Amino acid sequence: MQFSRGHLIDIAPLRASPAFARMWIGSSLAGIGGQLTIVTVMLHVFELTRSSLAVSMIAIAGLVPMILAGLYGGMLADAFDRRRLALLAASVAFGATALLAALTWAGMETIWWLYALSMIIAAANSVGMATRTAIVPRLIPREMLAAASALNGVAFGLTVMVGPAVAGVLVALTGYGWTYTIDVLLMLSMFLGLWTLPALRPEGEVVRPGLASLVDGWRFLRRAGNIRMQYVLDLVAMTFGQPLALFPALGTVLLGGGAITTGILTAAVAVGTFLSSLFSGRVVQYRWHGRGIARAVQAYGASIAVFGGVLLCGVFLPAASENSPNVTLIVLAAICLALSGACDNVSSIYRNTMMQAAVPDAMRGRLQGVFIVVVAGGPRIGALYAGALATVTSLWFPPLLGGFLIVALVAVLIRRNPRFAAYDAADPEP
Repeated sequence: MQFSRGHLIDIAPLRASPAFARMWIGSSLAGIGGQLTIVTVMLHVFELTRSSLAVSMIAIAGLVPMILAGLYGGMLADAFDRRRLALLAASVAFGATALLAALTWAGMETIWWLYALSMIIAAANSVGMATRTAIVPRLIPREMLAAASALNGVAFGLTVMVGPAVAGVLVALTGYGWTYTIDVLLMLSMFLGLWTLPALRPEGEVVRPGLASLVDGWRFLRRAGNIRMQYVLDLVAMTFGQPLALFPALGTVLLGGGAITTGILTAAVAVGTFLSSLFSGRVVQYRWHGRGIARAVQAYGASIAVFGGVLLCGVFLPAASENSPNVTLIVLAAICLALSGACDNVSSIYRNTMMQAAVPDAMRGRLQGVFIVVVAGGPRIGALYAGALATVTSLWFPPLLGGFLIVALVAVLIRRNPRFAAYDAADPEP
């Protein structure tokens, strides 16, 4: 019994800080709605275009606004009340989602509207996520940061597990309008979690947003070799191991099952994230976070490579269709994706803890902005890699090649950066 409890997630941050608990609950519910819209927009674009490249362009279209919003939002978070900034970002995302629902109900949605509103939502979420993450170390003690990251993994796992699965079913049964509308309603919970926070102005020397603030953050990052290295490793993983843009085509062309298969595959990643967070008791006690990140990213690459191998097997089997899915391959693919989600979440726990513990509060907003750009921008580059390469080759080739590249590149990078492998959470150094 003692062994089981030791491996279960530590919920001490929720008990220690009611403010953190409220923000965590609000972000979790709003996150489910956000995932509804992400998957629904993908399905919507694929229905309009029948093109995986067009689906991948949703992510690419939001890349530049997201980068600019993340960087500038991080500067704002280091200069103004973080509670107000998070509320403003949530309001922009809420308004864009409400407009998306209204256009769909009116029958006025077009591919360009879907792209444009996705860009606005991505930019607002980039600012909001950077600000909320910078808030967390002000609400709980440093020794609970790893446990808080694991709790966020549970929340993320639930949102990506429930949201995409429900989106696939809702689109199949009710259409796009209802799915967008449900997101609008769920987003209201975000305001409750943020509104009840106290005022949270940054501590230490405040630098007004602008070029000087950006240069100050860049100088700090140049000295912060451990932080830079975790950015690079995450970019490698997300660039070559993010097959999300292929899911609509897999459900239509290779695996069968249509929108429901798309939802299952997307949710499978979150199942791994959720379970690895639920049993993260030993994970959060591991001190050598640099080493843990490297091993988790390599395991992630191996899972994606096996996923590509499963898809390759589908080429040699009888053709599947929306009404006649290949259930065996769908289950195997989902298992591979669940393993990848678990590995990515372990890496995320260590990366988030390193960011929050090793970076000073006065610099945390700007570095969190860069961190969110990396975390959210990497999958968008990965979507372009997967969509473009699948267009000229086959659906199985991008994940198979990408998984092997991840394992090899991480091995080379860690060998060249021994200081990162020696990072000790008991003595955090950026």
